[in-house]
Amino acid sequence: MRDTELFQLDLGLVPPWRVASSSFSAPEKRLDLGIDFSAGSQLPCPVCGTASPVHDSDEKRWRHLDFFQHQAYLVARVPRVRCAVHGVHQVSIPWARSGSGFTLLFKGLILAMAPHMAVKRIARLVGEHDTRI
Repeated sequence: MRDTELFQLDLGLVPPWRVASSSFSAPEKRLDLGIDFSAGSQLPCPVCGTASPVHDSDEKRWRHLDFFQHQAYLVARVPRVRCAVHGVHQVSIPWARSGSGFTLLFKGLILAMAPHMAVKRIARLVGEHDTRI
């Protein structure tokens, strides 16, 4: 099994999404997972759900739960689709909310800790600045 397949299973990605690449930096203690969608994919319009062709995409990055005690980031081309009725809109992605720099799982971890400790302590534990939390 290739590392990208392992990470894809761990993230629970389903087509058209897939882990296309992974890169690990031991000195930085960082893992970057490149997520992409299949060429020619038609994705649902976020307004009406109609399968629509990809118009363009923009690369975005999210902090994810640590893998093997190393910070992990998801890096993906997030597509915009051209809906025949509603025009061009960015698609919803399954691992994060629009405009967030954190994955849903990372946010869940922070929210689980928040009632029990100070934000500054959470920030130290997860390796983020407290103003970002």
